[in-house]
Amino acid sequence: MSTPRQPGIDLLKVLASQLIVLHHLSAYGPVAEAMHRLAPAPLGWLYGYARMAVQVFLVLGGYLAVQRLAPAMAGHAEALARTVWRRYLRLAPPFLVALLLALVAAAWARPWLGGDVVPEAPTWRQWLAHAALLHETFDVDALSAGVWYVAIDFQLYALLALLLWLGQRGGQSMRAMALVIGATALSLGWWNRYPGLDDGPLYFLGAYGLGVAARWAGERPDRWQRIGWLGAMLLVGVLALVLEFRTRIALALAVAFWLALTQGRYPALPSGPAQRVLGILSRSSYALFLVHFPVLLLGNALFERAGLHGGTATIAAFALMGAASVALGWAFERWVEAPLAQGIGSAGRRRAPPLAG
Repeated sequence: MSTPRQPGIDLLKVLASQLIVLHHLSAYGPVAEAMHRLAPAPLGWLYGYARMAVQVFLVLGGYLAVQRLAPAMAGHAEALARTVWRRYLRLAPPFLVALLLALVAAAWARPWLGGDVVPEAPTWRQWLAHAALLHETFDVDALSAGVWYVAIDFQLYALLALLLWLGQRGGQSMRAMALVIGATALSLGWWNRYPGLDDGPLYFLGAYGLGVAARWAGERPDRWQRIGWLGAMLLVGVLALVLEFRTRIALALAVAFWLALTQGRYPALPSGPAQRVLGILSRSSYALFLVHFPVLLLGNALFERAGLHGGTATIAAFALMGAASVALGWAFERWVEAPLAQGIGSAGRRRAPPLAG
């Protein structure tokens, strides 16, 4: 039986993924440069602020991960390893296919695009680091835009699984919660304040942990327990902002608070085109994140090769790259990501008992 759609979460995923694509379209290539000359204010905002939509995905990542992890975390170490491995298999295969698309697009676009737009042909060290989702850890050059997030998402999931497993050994669920909230507070108050630490999961654990806390707050059966959790979330977040105000953390706190308040209590959209479109765009948000960079490379190379100039051509190129990214994301999710996930899930069910996530 399929999982019911959650329109509030779907809407957050769609808005955040679109903003990240627009940020990259405003950051790379001759089309971006021409658009900045045409409309400096909106393009400046996209370049400077749209990337903070990553905070939405960090909070959602923690919010959704804790539900998948909880059933497996009270078992033996094998359950922990199996759960983390399943997450790797969920993320890595479509990621590697998308990297191949980016490398092909880069090879074709390289004669027309220079500078930092087109990644160099990869070394084996780069490829292996990306395949292991450790490219940020090993400080190798990225092969596509935004791929750092895939590695961080996996590392945060593994870290959360470890904290829950350590805390829930012997059935001590409150100890697990205390470990996660304590690590979240340390991230918000210390690790996240040092940009030099942004190549590892501890820097991002604050936003991710706020998502976990939002799930726990919304699940409290008693109203006063929910109020207590919400108050604790607010206290940790506000203290972190008083210590050092960061817009990205304020956004993460607002998203987490909204998720905790609305969990399971927002109305379903009426069936119809709007619901179907929102569901399609939400399901393909990861695919869109993976494949929009090849579209950006090809679009900018064609723009440069054709020697296009003028406002109309620039706006049309910008809009077409955005639309083509969405279309390719839908196709990639349908014919690459979903079949890979289905095949991996079937193999996992044959080999071992089913695990959450």
